[in-house]
Amino acid sequence: MNGADSLCDTLLANDIKVCFANPGTSEMHFVAALDRKPELRCVLGLFEGVVTGAADGYARMTDRPAVTLLHTGPGLANGLANLHNARRARIPMINIVGDHASYHLPLDAPLTTDIESLAAPMSNWVRRIAGPEDVVGSVEAAYRASLSPPGIATLILPANAAWGKVESAPPNRLDLPAPSVVGMDVVREVAEAVRNAPGRVGIVVSGAAARADCLAIAGQIAIARDVRLFSEVLVTRMERGIGRVAPTCIPYPIDAALELLDDIDVLVLVGAPEPVAFFAYPGKPGRLVRDDCNVLVLAKHGDDSHGALEALRDELGVRRSQPLPRATAPSDEPTPNGRLTDDAIAVMMAHKLPENAIVCEEAITSARRFFALSAFAAPHDFLMTTGGAIGAGIPLATGAAIACPDRKVFNLQADGSAMYTVQGLWTQARENLDVVTVIFSNRSYAVLHAEMRNVGVEVIGENARRMLDLDHPPLDWVSMAQGLGVEAARAQSCEEFADLLDSALARRGPFLIEAVI
Repeated sequence: MNGADSLCDTLLANDIKVCFANPGTSEMHFVAALDRKPELRCVLGLFEGVVTGAADGYARMTDRPAVTLLHTGPGLANGLANLHNARRARIPMINIVGDHASYHLPLDAPLTTDIESLAAPMSNWVRRIAGPEDVVGSVEAAYRASLSPPGIATLILPANAAWGKVESAPPNRLDLPAPSVVGMDVVREVAEAVRNAPGRVGIVVSGAAARADCLAIAGQIAIARDVRLFSEVLVTRMERGIGRVAPTCIPYPIDAALELLDDIDVLVLVGAPEPVAFFAYPGKPGRLVRDDCNVLVLAKHGDDSHGALEALRDELGVRRSQPLPRATAPSDEPTPNGRLTDDAIAVMMAHKLPENAIVCEEAITSARRFFALSAFAAPHDFLMTTGGAIGAGIPLATGAAIACPDRKVFNLQADGSAMYTVQGLWTQARENLDVVTVIFSNRSYAVLHAEMRNVGVEVIGENARRMLDLDHPPLDWVSMAQGLGVEAARAQSCEEFADLLDSALARRGPFLIEAVI
């Protein structure tokens, strides 16, 4: 038995059963060990950003870590953008980064890299394994670090630690501490602030607090105490749809966000950070609430949000039978026809979404209306790119489909950001994942056109246009998808889109619709 075998055994003993991988030479002993452990499913990504983004999607839907396998520092570096998104999503993940044998590092071979320095900014915890005898203890520590509280744990595996012999021993199944209980002193402080607020009160939910059970409690408080209920700008995972409480998403555009929160005098955070502007703009504040707003933390990441909300409800004297502010009727939007637009796609998607679907949204500017409309759709889970690093949508959908093979996954995807991790379509084809990808083909970085206006540029010249537009030549998504093994078709009208969506709903397996808008 070698170190790689003990690594796999420790993962399996703790219910880590999926490895998203893009291995290289230093990881071959780990790959060989995986071959001896068929119960640990291996999913190949053709780019490391697909690997890390898929592990993110998997964790969001299971609340459990997957393991990634990356090749030395450059392989880790290729996956850093989606590790940034995963860290911002506050989800569990364990990265195994292979490295040269420890005695080879002083030779400064071409792939020798300072992996610790690369990993640290995008990880909550980093460790280098000292040798084969240190593998089990390090993997156990990484497992604990990934779940208490959830976060990114990166483990560096030297090749000689993987191939070195170790004594065979039964692996340990680890017990993890329960989420931290919020003290009643905190609950009473928040309740007093809510009762005595000079004006409006808002609650911002994220993480576990955005699941249906927590939203129901927050909704009861909102109705009984005239509190406004918000979600973060970028949603990690929210249970949406008819019959569920629907928070108002704080908008991305700074002026709209400032207007929405302008009258909030007390803001209560439940598993969420204080909302701030995405970027700095001349003459505009960075904080989205007024400076005199009283911002209070009811539950931080890793706390028992459900218990904290229950305690706050009781402290405020809200009845447990309090009716909820649920969305109960379908949207009355007319069925779109004629020219295809982003709004028309949002309406059709919300209307046709099947029950228990998963929606991964990285349409950037093009799906702005879908979130509001999704409150009237069939019950589903809604995921977004959380850290602002584009290229997460296709991998997120891939990981979510691996996690939930019995559920239909939809990826609402901007064309520019899709090009960052287009390789993920190949993984969807290889694994025969039930993912419908809708490409909003506006052939531009539309969000950057908007940002130019936000900084006062009204007329865009030729040089700037060449950096913001994708139309010379236009991206051919049907050909690209088919070349990667995914069936695809193009829609240029509402009628064509509706027909293709109906066809995708009637079948299983990956399918891509290029929606030309």
